[in-house]
Amino acid sequence: MSEPHDDLASPLTGPDPQRIALIALLRVACATTLMVMSFSMLQPVLAVRLQTAGVSASAIGVLAMLPFLTVALMVPLMPRVFAHMSVATAYRIGMSLEALATLGYAFTSHYALWCALAVLGGIGAAAVWNGTEALIAHNAPPERRGRFTGLYQSALGAALAIGPFLPGLLPLSPQALTVFAAALMLAGLLITFGRGVGALQASNEDALPAGLWATICSVPGLVTIAFAGGVFEAGLGSITTAYGSQSGLSLAAATSLAGALGLGSFALQYPCGWLSDHVSPRTVFGLAGVLLLSASAAFATAAVWPPVLWICAFVWGAVGGALYTLTMIRVAHQFASSSAIAGTAAMITGYTVGGAIGPSFSGLMIDQFGAHGQAAWLSVLSIVVLVLSRRFSGAAGHA
Repeated sequence: MSEPHDDLASPLTGPDPQRIALIALLRVACATTLMVMSFSMLQPVLAVRLQTAGVSASAIGVLAMLPFLTVALMVPLMPRVFAHMSVATAYRIGMSLEALATLGYAFTSHYALWCALAVLGGIGAAAVWNGTEALIAHNAPPERRGRFTGLYQSALGAALAIGPFLPGLLPLSPQALTVFAAALMLAGLLITFGRGVGALQASNEDALPAGLWATICSVPGLVTIAFAGGVFEAGLGSITTAYGSQSGLSLAAATSLAGALGLGSFALQYPCGWLSDHVSPRTVFGLAGVLLLSASAAFATAAVWPPVLWICAFVWGAVGGALYTLTMIRVAHQFASSSAIAGTAAMITGYTVGGAIGPSFSGLMIDQFGAHGQAAWLSVLSIVVLVLSRRFSGAAGHA
């Protein structure tokens, strides 16, 4: 006769520690996905509220930039923050700041105060973003880490795509939509108070704190690839749309280029995560470099064959997003015996810098050399990814 506690310890029916940790990890991923959906819905709503109030387009652009600028400035500080409090605590504080800032938009219309709220929300977003990535990197099962990471990134891609459509689907005023956005974030915060979340760790107990710069210096190849991912996924949407409009495309056709890039980003996240669990890092990064090089070189023909614009945009979004996912997976493996916090912060920093530099440098190349200039510099960046791929292991799996 079997003893009762044997059944309770079953991974299927009882409080197995790994199962509890994975469910807790799912709670965090769901909470972050809700926050991203709320943010992607909120931004166009705020832009409409400002525009109808007579605020200039440049001022609206500054407000939209502030959260991202704040994240870029705060992420390097996150390893220190996580060293002084648990990742779960910092995550919850970050989500609370995001919800508080969003709620503030609903009860004031003062532009300067909105800018302060955008900075406050950006501080919270830095903790949520870095915290989620570090928790997934450290706690996902090594043999399924790619699939876990890819599934999470796919969920974020879906949230980013769905959010902007919600104002058109919900019969609410702009102010009510702002309150709804805050409610989504609060719902995400409540999810993180579920069982096991507070016990999640992003590093081993005996791991020494690592500074961001030291971490970047220890994995410069991964940071460079993350930078390339930021350029291709986050840095080419607006400039490719502008080039399409300049080439004579209608507004709808030109903006659909950004849609193609976003669709590519969503479509390839999970397949790449799965591939990373079964194929060597050298092969996966090398394949990504080949695809990027092919699309970048093809962009030179855009003037004579416009359909190539959509093909390039799709590949850039798909492979650029995949590069970010793949670097997070590699960091998780590389720092498995210590701390994933500084490693994920380094990847986020590289990606964010790439997303910031991409539009400005691409715009300069197009202004000076047209489509050929854009094709040339992106091809060089693709070759860098190809060269760096040779530095990684040729063995399949997570070795």
